[in-house]
Amino acid sequence: MQILVTNDDGVAAPGLLALTQAMRALGDVTVLAPDHNWSASGHVKTMERPLRVNETRLADGTKAYASDGAPSDCVALALLGLLPQKFGLIISGINPNANLGHDVTYSGTVTAAMEAVIAGVPGIAVSLDSPPEHGLLDYTLAAEIALRVAQRVAREGLPAGTLLNVNVPYLPASEMRGVMVTRQGLRVYRDALDRRVDPRGKPYYWIGGEVPTGVDEAGTDFGALKAGYVSITPLQLDLTAFDMLEKLKGEWK
Repeated sequence: MQILVTNDDGVAAPGLLALTQAMRALGDVTVLAPDHNWSASGHVKTMERPLRVNETRLADGTKAYASDGAPSDCVALALLGLLPQKFGLIISGINPNANLGHDVTYSGTVTAAMEAVIAGVPGIAVSLDSPPEHGLLDYTLAAEIALRVAQRVAREGLPAGTLLNVNVPYLPASEMRGVMVTRQGLRVYRDALDRRVDPRGKPYYWIGGEVPTGVDEAGTDFGALKAGYVSITPLQLDLTAFDMLEKLKGEWK
């Protein structure tokens, strides 16, 4: 199997290296990732400027490709013919922070997998729920879990229009309670606008605030992580609110 590995933290990120090394047990791995961090970039398609791609090397010497585009651009480039391989799986990560609830609309990690699904290729996004204050992270267990998920997807496939969003608790293997298939939970954001003035007296703004939390509800991605489980959430690209279709039709009469 031909596997494309990408991320949103940049081609030099240690999570990408760990994922790349793990995926070699499943097939031939090609890396095409952004040349800098695109965290919280959302689903981007760059059309107003040319995209550049350069060959580089990962820390273990693996040949890789780096683009100045977003994660979703990297996937599009690979699938539109930049690379000769016909990819059977695209896996994105390993992100150093969890992607839960509404995060999936912001996350470059997740939207890279979405871009794969749009093109008809199975997509998986993998994130690690690391503590807010951390040093060097150990991605070993998350990479092993990513491989297990990828192996199952390789065997069984995924329904059209569907991707898997995988979040791994940052725990020793001995404390991991298992795997739970979940629905999206409710992320709680505490964003705040920080107004500042530059040396020339002009205002500028940072969107900041406290680290987001979530509602600890059974059966959700956030609840699973809090309970010590790996969360696997199947996501679909069809965002239609089907229960509203008939109601809206009636209101327009």
